[in-house]
Amino acid sequence: MNVIFVLLFNPKRSKLMKNIPLVRPNAILMLFICLAITLYVKNQAVAQEYKIKTIVIDAGHGGKDGSTRGEYSTEKDVALKTALRLGKVIEEKMKDVKVIYTRTTDVFIPLYERIAIANNAKADIFISIHCNDMPVYAKKYISGYTKNKKGKRVPIYKTRYSKSTSTKGTETFVSGIGRVNEQDEAIKRENASIFLEDNYKDNYEGFNPNDPESAIILSLMKNTFRAQSLKLAKLVQDEYVNVGRINRGVQEKSLAVLARAGMPAILTEIGFISNPGEEDYMNSEEGQVEITNCLLKAIQAYKHSVEI
Repeated sequence: MNVIFVLLFNPKRSKLMKNIPLVRPNAILMLFICLAITLYVKNQAVAQEYKIKTIVIDAGHGGKDGSTRGEYSTEKDVALKTALRLGKVIEEKMKDVKVIYTRTTDVFIPLYERIAIANNAKADIFISIHCNDMPVYAKKYISGYTKNKKGKRVPIYKTRYSKSTSTKGTETFVSGIGRVNEQDEAIKRENASIFLEDNYKDNYEGFNPNDPESAIILSLMKNTFRAQSLKLAKLVQDEYVNVGRINRGVQEKSLAVLARAGMPAILTEIGFISNPGEEDYMNSEEGQVEITNCLLKAIQAYKHSVEI
């Protein structure tokens, strides 16, 4: 069983695996492996009187990966401020839990290294904190009129680039399999930092939702912790709703930062930085306290539900 986990969770798994043809016997074998891993994890949890001992908090983006911004603040800074505050309240309120951060300053951490920190620490929960944003769209408008060669009056068109500033709310993601061309703009944005990394093709050899074999390998990992991740994500969204936030739901998406998680893992969008009201809220003391309390209560509820 340990060999199986090495193959699944090693970011640089054997090149031989890329050459295994995807035939029906292999697919059936994968299904059996998936079942075995799921039973193994459940049995180990019972045998060891499972406890939440380590939580890894990931402040999204950072360093050169930090172009998303509102009117006066950046996503990377808001995410870091929230992550550090959350870690502090966990340490204060949950004395038996160790907190590990993927970053504590404005530095660039590759996505694969973030989840590797959690895997290496044998973390029990991984939470990635982000701010949402609306995509920029182009809209043509008439800026004036002129006359063509024939003397006919014709409009002069210009393009205005803007984004919605009214969209708001919270949403939380768990890892799922979906083809790249089906991903929405928000998910493409979260995965975009892959291309800022050196040797990114080697780092994400296993993260290719369009490749059938990769999809099966990744789905085995995800299915092992899918139910727990969904449970934690729903608890987070429920807490947001309890304080009056707009609920955009729990979604399963192809997120690179969660792809190789060896534990329940979620990515939570705490609000839209493109919305001036939510930007103010996320930067305010009141907003920060409320957001981190929501996350703390969700973690505490999850911990209570899974511990024996």
